[in-house]
Amino acid sequence: MAICSRACRERWSHSGFYGWRRNDRDKTETVTEQTQLDVLAIFSHPDDAELTMAGTLIKLKALGHRTGIVDLTRGEMGTRGTPEIRAKEALDAARVMGLDARLNLELPDGHITLNEQSRQSVVRALRKYRPAVLFTSHWDDPHPDHAATARIVREAARLATMRRYDEAAGADAIKMPAIAHAVYSRLILPSFIVDVSEFAEQKMEAIHAHASQFYSPESKEPATRIAEKGFLKQIEDRMRYYGSLIGVEAGEPFYVREALNVDDPVALLTRPMNIYS
Repeated sequence: MAICSRACRERWSHSGFYGWRRNDRDKTETVTEQTQLDVLAIFSHPDDAELTMAGTLIKLKALGHRTGIVDLTRGEMGTRGTPEIRAKEALDAARVMGLDARLNLELPDGHITLNEQSRQSVVRALRKYRPAVLFTSHWDDPHPDHAATARIVREAARLATMRRYDEAAGADAIKMPAIAHAVYSRLILPSFIVDVSEFAEQKMEAIHAHASQFYSPESKEPATRIAEKGFLKQIEDRMRYYGSLIGVEAGEPFYVREALNVDDPVALLTRPMNIYS
């Protein structure tokens, strides 16, 4: 199911690392303007959101939600590709996912640290987009940048609600968003799994947009783990595994640290699941 047609994709233009924008109905919406989003995914590197939760972002867009991604770094420490190539690839992936906004904070790749600079940068992004729901990595992710990003996002989300924090920047405080963490390690039991069966193919298209990072028989770039020939099949297998836990073809797992508020537990608990998993 494609939710972003060629006409939709042609409404996008590009103006640098900070310049993903979408032109819609003769109105230009740039990432430098304050834009209300329903859902914001904040990850370390330009392909992280695609690898972990592109299916969910595409599904949320199909459900009518306004979606966006904030990449903390340009991925300049990566073995393959250049920041310029990766910026173009991120734009191509944004088109595939139908994002309403994508922003790069240009923090130092490989050196993401919980400090005032990183917190303030994320606070300003949160006040720009004012999301109701935040997605990010898990604090126990084995990649140090990913683990640090989770901690930065949690602290920044709280600070963004404080009117006097970074008051000189002139942006209004926000209401505390809900935060869900994308699960990468199978050692972490997810709180919920999103059925992305209809959107798995489009997720893989978004991942393939980051062509510099993955296997190509013509590539002369150095070998990396994610550039191994079988890596993208592992991503597909991972979706199938998590889908199998809820009795569907493909799923993406998330962890929520806080207790979930459920109105109708019968409706929740009678949804399809695999009781033998």
